[in-house]
Amino acid sequence: MGIAPAVIFIGSLVFLAHLFAVFFERTRIPDVFFLILIGLVLGPVLKIVTPEDFGRVGSVLTAVALVVILFESGIALELDSLKNSLGSSVALTLINFFAAFLIVTLLTWWLTPLTLLMSAILASIVGGTSSAVVIPIVRSLNMHEKSRTVLLLESVLSDVLCIVITLALVEVFKYQELKIGIVLGRMVSSFLVAILLGVISAVLWSFLLIKVRQMKNSILTTPALVVMIYGITEFFGYSGAIACLSFGFTLGHTTLYNFSFLRRFTELEPVQLTEMEKAFFSEIVFLIKTFFFVYVGISIVFTQFWTISMGAILTLILFLLRIPAVRFSIPNSYFQNDVSIMAIMVPKGLVAAVLAGVPLQESMPNAEWVQAIVYAIVLFSIMLCTLMIFLLQRPGPMKTYSNLFPKHNQVYELHES
Repeated sequence: MGIAPAVIFIGSLVFLAHLFAVFFERTRIPDVFFLILIGLVLGPVLKIVTPEDFGRVGSVLTAVALVVILFESGIALELDSLKNSLGSSVALTLINFFAAFLIVTLLTWWLTPLTLLMSAILASIVGGTSSAVVIPIVRSLNMHEKSRTVLLLESVLSDVLCIVITLALVEVFKYQELKIGIVLGRMVSSFLVAILLGVISAVLWSFLLIKVRQMKNSILTTPALVVMIYGITEFFGYSGAIACLSFGFTLGHTTLYNFSFLRRFTELEPVQLTEMEKAFFSEIVFLIKTFFFVYVGISIVFTQFWTISMGAILTLILFLLRIPAVRFSIPNSYFQNDVSIMAIMVPKGLVAAVLAGVPLQESMPNAEWVQAIVYAIVLFSIMLCTLMIFLLQRPGPMKTYSNLFPKHNQVYELHES
């Protein structure tokens, strides 16, 4: 693709993204579906663009997309929703991940030439949900805030689980041993240190922000800082995603904190983000999300038919496993409408795509099969999720599907958030 057509396409894509958003409001077909479809046509189908054309920029784009989405989500996160949803989020994360890990490992080991270890690595890669995909989707749906928060937190927590467990299993291949204590230690430290870095950075920035605003063209300094925090946290081996979410939540709720100990060292007062800044960050999220999902479509790799078929089979298994996971982990006080949405929210994305390349980097046996199957699962899980969302936005299918959760609060009408 030449420079002029590429520039025209980029401009057109922004207009199309807005059109898809309006189309979603009228038809309830998520805009994510059309953006990925554009990427699929440009990439694997017509081969006009390939992931290699983006070089390192592609992986940077995906990381930045995750950062800004989590940062804005943290700003919008309500304290009451966080307190009410945390227990359910942890329960759903653990039950869903380890159920998927066990079943996918055994099925892959049985149905494919992969060894038990490689099957376990594949299962750990696809055991979670993608925050970069889940958050934009649930924010556009009619759900209660508490239910949205459960899915948001689950996606972030499961990202960490996927990363830690996958890397631990890769070390088993390299060193022929698994140290459970080290794995648990890394997991806990990844959470706690990341939260600490995010909170401290946000507190300090809330004091400095009043001075920063006196500079010209300073509105981008906050998202620039968030990107730096993500990079620094990841560089030291902790969860950049959790650091960004913590930063956004703290900066969006500075009135909740007592900063008397800091006032002894400075005359500056902490400030909150203005409505104009929040609106600007929302525009950034919309723009980056648009290009991210097109890039996801471009990055899908179709190789052997059996890997694509295996990806489709495992995607269906993951969706079926999600139903009992939600039934056992989500309290009966949650509405059936919301629980039904939770039961289809298992799309894979950024973390799965990145981790799929790790076995290949370590020259592990049949690593290319693992990568191909994961890419297929990423595609099919997002597509199936968007299809189910489209169906569940209609009263008939929603009423039928919600019968899977008879003990939950029985509300059939589509409610407003």
